[in-house]
Amino acid sequence: MNGKALRKFDVAFFTASCDTVEVNTKFAKSLDLDYPILSDPGKKVAEAYGVVTAKRQFPFRWTYYIGKDGKILFIDKKVKSASHGADAAKKLKELGISEKKAK
Repeated sequence: MNGKALRKFDVAFFTASCDTVEVNTKFAKSLDLDYPILSDPGKKVAEAYGVVTAKRQFPFRWTYYIGKDGKILFIDKKVKSASHGADAAKKLKELGISEKKAK
């Protein structure tokens, strides 16, 4: 996911992974990512969000859109990595998320 399309919106965005910090750091550097990857090797957060279950140990690739009030606005369960940045920007617009004000 390229973060460029998301930069115009007043949002914080990141990726979460069940890999270790070391693995995620190496992966982020290899792709020159412009956003953070959070690590959840114990899978506690992944389990809480339902992307890992007792029957499914490998996480689903879902995107959660969470409002500033902490409420989940939308869950995209059909993420396409090739177009995800543009898809996420389109969804933010549909959800009425404001764009950053010009400085």
